[in-house]
Amino acid sequence: MLGYNFANRTNRSPMPMQDNSPPPVIDDAELLERWRSGDKRAGHVLFRRYYDDVQRFFMNKVSSGVADLVQDTFAACVAGRERIKDNSKFRSYLFCIAHRVLYDLFRKQYQEGIEESADSIDNHDDIDWEHVASAELSPGPNTVVVQREEQRVLLEGLRRIPIPDQVVLELHYWEQLSMTDIAEVMKCPRNTVKGRVRRARDRLKRVIEKLAHSPELLSSTLTRLDDWAMQIRQKQNHA
Repeated sequence: MLGYNFANRTNRSPMPMQDNSPPPVIDDAELLERWRSGDKRAGHVLFRRYYDDVQRFFMNKVSSGVADLVQDTFAACVAGRERIKDNSKFRSYLFCIAHRVLYDLFRKQYQEGIEESADSIDNHDDIDWEHVASAELSPGPNTVVVQREEQRVLLEGLRRIPIPDQVVLELHYWEQLSMTDIAEVMKCPRNTVKGRVRRARDRLKRVIEKLAHSPELLSSTLTRLDDWAMQIRQKQNHA
């Protein structure tokens, strides 16, 4: 006989129920503070959290080398993490770096593409950003795969408008950054960003009018511009 006491069993406290709820999500500010204090795992969490965002920033602007640009962005973030003034703005800070990395690449491509001449020696580092598109500086197909013709037209249209216009529209519609955060990324006043979004959208519509091969495609692309942009973002998130 094992001498099991059934009476004692009935008097026992009930076993606590197992908690299957997911662990709480740690916000960016706390992760950044932990990372600064030497917790490398916190840094890895931040990078995993925003890898897709940074990758998406480059994908419709360059025809190759996206992975290298993402790596350069995170490397610069590691070097400058102590300079982040507002810990809650880590995502915006990443886009600030990505924006600088992109422009550095385009300057390099521009320099490599011009002829060495007496006229270009003094001005070879200057690009008229308001009149040059990513399709000119990085020709070739973009690295975003889409299924709908409206999405293809939208992506091609974005690559054919001036680079600052493309950046502001993609940050606004794809990344859903506030006007204040976009202003920080692009180093300009908030009101300037609001005006640029309006002008950039108008320019994009004019380009799409030339790219659409039928009135139906033109109407579908323009009337559902916001929807197509969001669907492209969601597709890239699951790529």
